[in-house]
Amino acid sequence: MSPTNSRIDVRKTYKLYIGGAFPRSESGHSYEVSDAKGKFVANAALASRKDARDAVAAARKAFPGWAGRTAYNRAQILYRVAEVMEDRRPQFVQAVGQAEGLSAAKAEKIVDEAIDRLVWYAGWADKVTQVIGNANPVAGPFFNLSTPEPTGVVAVLAPQESSLLGLVSVVAPVIVTGNTVVVVSSYDRPLPAVTFSEVLATSDVPGGVLNILTGSAATIGPWLASHMDVNAIDLTGLAGDAGLATDLEVASADNLKRVRRAPATEPDWALDPGLEAMTAFLETKTVWHPIGV
Repeated sequence: MSPTNSRIDVRKTYKLYIGGAFPRSESGHSYEVSDAKGKFVANAALASRKDARDAVAAARKAFPGWAGRTAYNRAQILYRVAEVMEDRRPQFVQAVGQAEGLSAAKAEKIVDEAIDRLVWYAGWADKVTQVIGNANPVAGPFFNLSTPEPTGVVAVLAPQESSLLGLVSVVAPVIVTGNTVVVVSSYDRPLPAVTFSEVLATSDVPGGVLNILTGSAATIGPWLASHMDVNAIDLTGLAGDAGLATDLEVASADNLKRVRRAPATEPDWALDPGLEAMTAFLETKTVWHPIGV
């Protein structure tokens, strides 16, 4: 037998991404990840309640600094993520192809769309305020200005089917507007998200701005929905699971979280995303100021 054929596979156990670092799950548990044909690919960390709490703490710590950056600087950073993804394009193509059972050509198209979507949102970073903000007409000698501000820490349940383009489409608009994020990746297809976390770690995104947990949304979701330091939650990853989505909406009401509701079916992520994903997690602050003062 030749040395090439006798080499033992180096099988990976991927970790979580919390606060800019790659910790093992506090539970010590992992689960097997298979490709679309059921063949073993790797092990992924199975995030626990404690991991979710750690991720929220990291996101909260990072929020003031991230929200305080200029929109232009956030655009630069998101564009840098796209640049690093472009450099690692073959790895993403392989991961998406394995996860979603796609040909190389179709996987390449998905990866290209994900990179382009990051660039698209980067371009909106310093423009969204002009589009949705206002100088309001008032009866009196005052300026009345409405300006959007980030909501805070946002929990995101990522799409289960679209392992990369769907993930990028739900997290990019949240962070580009100044929020910080704890995202739970697709359970069956986590490896593109893990590869994305490696890109974040080698780009300019500050630790804690985007935290990635691998595991079950049904297990981790309730802890994030009921967490009193999470300001908003995106339930897109629960598409088609109306029962669980309703339970998490009820849990989110305790601290008046903003909720982006779960769709009946997973959206077509190739369509124009529009502005709704950005405006869903913005607050509007209105300021009065006397004219001539």
